This record gives sequence, C-alpha cells and structure tokens, in this order.
Amino acid sequence: MLLAIDVGNTQTVYGLWDGNEWCRVWRRATNAEETEDELAVWLAGLFQLAKLDFAVAGIVAASVVPSVNQSLSLLADRWFRCPIRFLTSGAQVGISVDYSPPTAVGADRIANALGGLAQYQPPMIIVDFGTATTFDCIDSRGVYVGGAILPGITVSTQALVGRTAKLPSIELVAPETAIGKTTVHSLQSGIMLGYAGAIDAIATRIKGELGGQALVVSTGGLGDVFLGLCASIEQYAPNLTLDGLRLAYDQISPR
Repeated sequence: MLLAIDVGNTQTVYGLWDGNEWCRVWRRATNAEETEDELAVWLAGLFQLAKLDFAVAGIVAASVVPSVNQSLSLLADRWFRCPIRFLTSGAQVGISVDYSPPTAVGADRIANALGGLAQYQPPMIIVDFGTATTFDCIDSRGVYVGGAILPGITVSTQALVGRTAKLPSIELVAPETAIGKTTVHSLQSGIMLGYAGAIDAIATRIKGELGGQALVVSTGGLGDVFLGLCASIEQYAPNLTLDGLRLAYDQISPR
C-alpha cells in the first residue's frame, strides 16, 4: 500500500493506492497545529472502518502548507515506520518548468502536470478547483509553461455572504435558468454561471496562446460540478493530483 497525501490550504486529501486503484480516498480539514499522534488516531480509525491493516509501504506528499510537513514526517517515522517522500519541484520528476522562478510552482501543480501527462496527450490545461482555482498549462512538448490563479468559488461565495446582512448561504449547484426568481436562485445564477463563464474565458485565452488546441481537464473537489457547466471542460479526473503523487514516489529520494 502507498499513502499519498495532498496538503491544501483548506483541505488535505489522503489516498490509499493498492497497486491497481485508489481503494480509499479521505478528506480532512488542514490543521497546521495537528500533531503526528492526532493524525495517526484519525487515520487508524479510518483504516479500521475499511477493515485494513494500519500499515503502508511508503508515503508520498505534496504540501503547500510547510508547517504541516514535520508532523507528516513524524507520522511516517513513528507510526508507519516507512519512508516519506515530498514532491517539491518539477526537476525531481523530469518535468521541465518554464516559470520564474521554477521553484515557485506549487507541488500540487507539479503533481497535476505529472498525472495529466501520464493520462492525456499534451497540450493540455488542468483546472483544479480548490481554495484557489488554478490553471496548469502544459504545452505540446510536455513543458509546464505556467498558468492562472483564480479565487476559489467557495472562498468567493463566503466572502460575499459574510459581508452582506441579508444574503443567505447557498448550495453550489447550477440553476435551471439564468433569471433568478428567488434570492437563492439569483445567487446561484450569478455565482455558478458567472464562475463558469470565467473558467471558459480564461481557458479560451490560454488555448489561443498554446496554439489553438488544448485538452481541458478538471480536477479537485468541485471539478465534477463544472464538467457540464463549462463548455471548455472536456474531462474530469477526480484523483489527478494523487495520480501524479503515486507516479512521483519512485522518482523522489526518501527524506
């Protein structure tokens, strides 16, 4: 078993790879104060519920929250007694990065590129719906050439609702019509259709800069919601970041 961990600013995704498939994928709120012992108790409970032995052969992680890394290292050492490998750059896994500086590209975005190149033919645009919505762009040569960062839809919605006295929280689903007949309906129209329009507009511009053709793949927690809502998104790969991490494991020196 390989445990892949994608540490995001809001949530951390834990994937358990059995050699053939992701047999379990779990999500947890990212907490920089959490100790390795607290993580072990939580994970042990999930392993038990899944009727799995609390053991893995290795751990690979991508983290955009550096303060969490020490706890993950101690989790691997004290509880799993196995190596942990951190993906930090494209150079570790043979991906050329055209960005300034190359090390500024987040580890999760490198994992997306690695996972995407293993499954699809470039050029491609990977749209990752997380705390921020990121666009990862890979040209026809397989080079990571940059991208775009858009405030995440959940963050944007929370900011709007939190700063208005009468607007309610809403479920992030697409409305049947653009003309809202209730406040909730109006919010869903503006937020969901407006956000989908922004995704399509950015993807269209990027496609032009990549030569006019590029496959657009969505991933992340809300990636499936926008699969039918955005005209530009052609594929949905829910575990793309985890796929990139498992592929990176054998290429990274243990820590």
